[in-house]
Amino acid sequence: MNVAYLYPWDVVGDPSAPGRLADLGVQAVALAAMYHSTRAATPYHPAHRVLDVPYPAFYLPIRPSSWSRLVPATPTWTPADAYLQARDALKAVGLQVHAWTVLTHNSHLGSAHPDLVVRNAFGDPYPYALCPAHEDVIEYCEHLVQEILEVAEPDGLILEACGPMGFGHQTVHEKTSGADWTAADIDLLSLCFCTNCAPLYPESTRATVRAAIDATTPTITTPATTLITTTSTTAPAVGTIATPPPTAREDTTDARDIGDTTPSTPSTPSTPSRPSTPSTPSTATDSTRPRIAMSGTKPATAEDALGPLAHEVRAIRVAQSATLRRRLITVARRTAPNVPITLHANPDPWATGAFAPLPAGEPQADVLVANCWGDPTTDATRLARLKSLATPDQRIGAYVLALPPRPADPEVLADQLRTYAKAGATEFHLYHAGLASPHRLSALAQALHLHA
Repeated sequence: MNVAYLYPWDVVGDPSAPGRLADLGVQAVALAAMYHSTRAATPYHPAHRVLDVPYPAFYLPIRPSSWSRLVPATPTWTPADAYLQARDALKAVGLQVHAWTVLTHNSHLGSAHPDLVVRNAFGDPYPYALCPAHEDVIEYCEHLVQEILEVAEPDGLILEACGPMGFGHQTVHEKTSGADWTAADIDLLSLCFCTNCAPLYPESTRATVRAAIDATTPTITTPATTLITTTSTTAPAVGTIATPPPTAREDTTDARDIGDTTPSTPSTPSTPSRPSTPSTPSTATDSTRPRIAMSGTKPATAEDALGPLAHEVRAIRVAQSATLRRRLITVARRTAPNVPITLHANPDPWATGAFAPLPAGEPQADVLVANCWGDPTTDATRLARLKSLATPDQRIGAYVLALPPRPADPEVLADQLRTYAKAGATEFHLYHAGLASPHRLSALAQALHLHA
């Protein structure tokens, strides 16, 4: 099965959309029922070309009695029943319609309820990230699944962000790449220390995480590469530069948050051309000015950073996602027993974001979908690992990017599809049929035909 991902506003108000999707060569559409804020191109719509979606919204009518503390917002940029309108139009041309459901990624609810969001080891909140360690968050997700199944009556349910969000997040004017945090730092900054999570960890976990993130300390080096520490009392001409260690102060997310831009995290910090506070006489030339250097050794992985704490911390994180996932599957099976359930999943136990950690598989789901937006070889390895965790009856999906930086080249795209199929993918989930230009959409259709 091939599944094209789509927003309700791509269909509502555009009578040509259903036929265009039917001609693409897919059997189903993943239609967003609950989705986060975004700024989306609409290259086909007769009424607009760009749509600003300022907050996460629910694209079905809100029934107040169906919710408790957390209630999703209603959109103002589409009709309140936009999902239903789009669903009916797509089904009229013979397409299945699956409900694409984003769960814990919700800046509207997180900003309104800061006690329920992920907080890193420094106490910084991530307002876009609802923490599934809170019962209110789990209940909200349960209500969301039940409402979608009852009101939308989809042909399938697709669960995204079915676990904790992390550090990597494309937000307004993202300003985090210059901190030069490594991949291990990103994983550590994704660990939640909210009031419910912090007591679960071993006592020294917070201090260990903070120390690991700040392991690299600034020193000063002369042109001859002689290091002078920041506490030196024997070099009055150089003085002391008090440079605070980097901390997470931006509304950012985890580097694995698919659908968002991955922060740049080179492993070696860059060296500025000169210190922010001059420490040599003004007559000195650039070649004689002391320069900031970085000393210290960063751990290669979160496991290295946590040491003997890693196993327990990892088990706690995986259990949180498993609890949320199993409770939602229970609600889904009770509400609509025959509706297939698709999980956006990652076999990496440290994963956060759109593709939740699934290191031991989930036999109660029907389809497991892995992200395939990066290097095809790495993507194929991830797919193969997910395939090894699946039951014989489960299908494996490849979440394939049809947008930049992928080329609009049908041969290249078809070759990638073949790579993913060899790794175990039995269906392709195509992102994104509403955002892709006509040229890209045509290339995708040709690639599907070449692969068939």
